[in-house]
Amino acid sequence: MRGIMRWAAVRGRRTIGAAVVAVAAAALVAVPVPAVAAPIGPSLSRIQAEGGYLVDALGRRVLLHGVNNVDKQAPYIEPGDGFTVTEADAALLARHGFNTVRLGVSFDGLMPTRGTVDTAYLDRVASVIDTLAAQGIYTLLDNHQDGLSKIWGGNGFPEWSLRSRPAPWEPNPGFPLYYLMPSMNRGWDEVWDNSNGVLDYLGQALAALAAKVNGRAGVLGVELMNEPWPGSAFHTCFPNGCPGFDAKYQAAMQKLTDAVRARNAALPVFWEPNVTWNETMPTNLGKNPPITSPDIVFAPHDYCIPSQLAIYLGLPEQLRGLCPVQQDKTWGNVDAFTRRTGIPTLVTEFGDGDTTVLRNTLVRADERFIGWQYWHYASSFGPGGARPDPFLGDLGRDLVRTYPQATAGTPGRLVFDTATGDFTYTYTPRAASAPTEIYVSDVHYPRGYEVRVEGGAVTSAPGARVVTVAAVGSAAVTVTIRGVAPAR
Repeated sequence: MRGIMRWAAVRGRRTIGAAVVAVAAAALVAVPVPAVAAPIGPSLSRIQAEGGYLVDALGRRVLLHGVNNVDKQAPYIEPGDGFTVTEADAALLARHGFNTVRLGVSFDGLMPTRGTVDTAYLDRVASVIDTLAAQGIYTLLDNHQDGLSKIWGGNGFPEWSLRSRPAPWEPNPGFPLYYLMPSMNRGWDEVWDNSNGVLDYLGQALAALAAKVNGRAGVLGVELMNEPWPGSAFHTCFPNGCPGFDAKYQAAMQKLTDAVRARNAALPVFWEPNVTWNETMPTNLGKNPPITSPDIVFAPHDYCIPSQLAIYLGLPEQLRGLCPVQQDKTWGNVDAFTRRTGIPTLVTEFGDGDTTVLRNTLVRADERFIGWQYWHYASSFGPGGARPDPFLGDLGRDLVRTYPQATAGTPGRLVFDTATGDFTYTYTPRAASAPTEIYVSDVHYPRGYEVRVEGGAVTSAPGARVVTVAAVGSAAVTVTIRGVAPAR
């Protein structure tokens, strides 16, 4: 449902080397000046799924905060066009602590004609990945679709891959109601039935993408399909999910996963639930059969339908009051999936127009040590010149957060107050060859910050943009960061 406004809005670790200083159980460093920028050019290590966490090559639990950059119109990725992220955008995002971008790729762009992959398109994708990696930002490659294909005014699947076409008498009400069109549902049935070999061709396209990025540590993974619709089986998903369809859908995801892994065996693969998830329907992925492939990551979205109805269809504002209820159910579904599968989660879309909904997502994600990618960011640097930094206002105070980017241990309680910048984080340490790294927000501490550590030592320089912490024993480590108070 978030596509209501999305279409209107869209065209569519660093490593800090320092010796561990032996300290008592608590340390306090007061910094009376604003924090300094982190050095540019951090190296990235490959991210893998391990239990319920994403981990780096040093065994640290990684938390990702980032944005989407998805162009839905050809040529889809074109650095310098004012939409696709550039080197300047990568530097801006890294400065604000974002360490991931969900970059839209299109089946239509990958394989514009049957069986032929566009290598120039692959080159542009790889260029953006390298640009982001140079600033320490991981790229998630999102095979994006909305509305299946241009055939119905949507995007994603090339026209040659589908036989279904709207009947002359069939009205097209546009997003999102066009998902109820009989012809579009027949098109989705073709996908899940692999009619016309459509899934085979998609597998070939994604395999070519996977091969192109093989060896690039900056690639977080590939997301096999954005917001997949069940087709004519959609009605079976209400009111409590659709195990029959989800079994068929899981088989399709496994087929595509196998195609990708045949060309890039180590690449993490991200699976979304079918899109009725956005209407609070639970997913049955991993029930029958269980998910056994390694490095699978769950990639749900968190939107509030009542809020979007109020914003974009002019329905009563009071509907927004239902959002905490809907989002509690959505996050309850995340918890149920995690208990069932033990697979890590990354929320790959959320936000999209309502600050209250956005904050609900951020708080719930922090409570679970789950990362996210905000919808949406388009380039701030284009042919018309630089636009204002979108993260210097209210949005930035929510999204630009002090948070642990890499934890040398097991994460515990994580709390960040967007109003004050107060941050508290507790983790249980374990042996690691690198310290815990905490990015310090560059928008919340105009007079600098103070950091207090119990059970560990600060090993970074005073005022560093990234605070590094090493445990001094096996007891829990608690890190507290807050802004320096005004002089009296």
